[in-house]
Amino acid sequence: MLKILDIKNFTLIDHLQMQFFPGFSVITGETGAGKSIVIGAIGLLLGNRADARQVKKGREKCIIEATFDLSIYHSDVLKDFFLNNDLDYEPNECILRREVNVNGKSRAFVNDTPVNLSTIRELGEQLIDVHSQHQNLLLNKEDFQLNVVDIIARDKQQLADYKAAYDQLRKAQKELDDIRLQIERNHENEDFLRFQHKELSDANLQVDEQESLEQAAEIMSHAEDIKRVLHEADQSLYGEESGIVNETRNISSQLHNIESIYPDASELAERLDNCYIELKDISQEISSKMDDIEFDPQRFNDINERLDTIYTLQQKYHVSDVEGLIDKLAELDSLLNNINNSDERLKELEQRVERLSTKCEEKANALSALRKTAAVEVEKELSKLLVPLGIPNVRFKVDVKKCALGPTGNDKVLFLFSANSSTEMQPVAQVASGGEIARVMLSLKAMISKAIGLPTIIFDEIDTGVSGRVAEQMAYIMRDMGDAHRQVICITHLPQIAAFGSNHYKVAKHETSEGTISTMTKLNDEQRINEIAQMLSGSDISQAAVDNAKSLLKMSKTQRKI
Repeated sequence: MLKILDIKNFTLIDHLQMQFFPGFSVITGETGAGKSIVIGAIGLLLGNRADARQVKKGREKCIIEATFDLSIYHSDVLKDFFLNNDLDYEPNECILRREVNVNGKSRAFVNDTPVNLSTIRELGEQLIDVHSQHQNLLLNKEDFQLNVVDIIARDKQQLADYKAAYDQLRKAQKELDDIRLQIERNHENEDFLRFQHKELSDANLQVDEQESLEQAAEIMSHAEDIKRVLHEADQSLYGEESGIVNETRNISSQLHNIESIYPDASELAERLDNCYIELKDISQEISSKMDDIEFDPQRFNDINERLDTIYTLQQKYHVSDVEGLIDKLAELDSLLNNINNSDERLKELEQRVERLSTKCEEKANALSALRKTAAVEVEKELSKLLVPLGIPNVRFKVDVKKCALGPTGNDKVLFLFSANSSTEMQPVAQVASGGEIARVMLSLKAMISKAIGLPTIIFDEIDTGVSGRVAEQMAYIMRDMGDAHRQVICITHLPQIAAFGSNHYKVAKHETSEGTISTMTKLNDEQRINEIAQMLSGSDISQAAVDNAKSLLKMSKTQRKI
């Protein structure tokens, strides 16, 4: 339930703080006084789009804050919401706040914790319902009509089960469609795919093959230079006259000869012995490698031809190495395997889609049965509500027709309406007048609020197009809604409705030195009489209007809904 609404620097409102109460409350005021501004502020709090123009001229930001009592709500549902969003849960006092800066940027808070817009919007939908005039257009929409039936049917769990099954079906259908498209494309390209597969298979590609071939080609192309350098190194190391190997051995022998007279020569000689062994080994290896370096024109040609094949394939298949070509071959293997096994795979997926479709049909039919039962309830309840609202010959039917499976089942719901016994029933939005649509929407809201237990409902001029006795009956309905542990707030221009409010607020516009401002005041008994009298007679309040206002207030306390 909405306890306190605090508005700062919002359009024409400087600062407004109002306390609200359970039951049926009314808000009145002249056209243009700012009633819609209050509704706009509440809408902003509930997640509507922010606009820099909403900030009062000359101010840095506007702040909309509302305090709710959650103790009468569906506590388990709300507790889960707060837990899942890591928010503090205070059942007696929950504060929603929205701030809009002059640059158009906005921030949202729940119990002083910053939240994103979707979070505050989702929470707001569970706390309060604002019915504005444009919502009457919802009667044109089939999804709204279906949603009404679902609410009355209390089929939330069944609908969730169906949606889960339907999501599985859609996923399976997409997989089936994708495989069909893939098979079609693969069959069209089968010859080309098989050609590519044969081309890569015949190449007999090996991992690291390219690197070794490129190295071999590089060596062979510089064979003469390599062999010359190796030959020169071999001559330097093991030449007959001045080879380093022999010289090292001679020096080592000379050092050994003087060991007896110069002991330090022993260590030096041993070190040279080690060098001799290493140099001799290097010399032998160089000699061996010299034998390996031979320019073989045929071998060189074979290597280049192999590399040309690899380079051509890499360019053709847009890869940079042999590993990429091997991966491409594996991909072609998979595609051709799918082609070879496509009939089996296709049959498997078709059978799965059929099973899921049957499952969805069963769940949709169970859902449809609940909806048809609820449709009868809606028809009876709505006719019961509409007769005293000035439509004595009303005929109302909820037409539930079977259709193809969709996200909400296999039902198409259409509200049919006739205000006269002699005219054929047609879609309500096509034949009902503005006043009749308003009465239908009020009746639907009364049913919905009862079914889901939404504690706070705001009606913004739901009484458009009605007056007199009909207005009184609409007031009875809203008052009864408020008496059923709910909070109903109605913005109205009709004195017949204003008189039925347990609490009465007036919105007024004033000119000040700082410009035009809107204010909202809770009226006492005397102020209420004057306000209702003014609504009856205009700015010049007559005694007759005052008496009539007193009569309306007295009647609202004694008369009951018929």
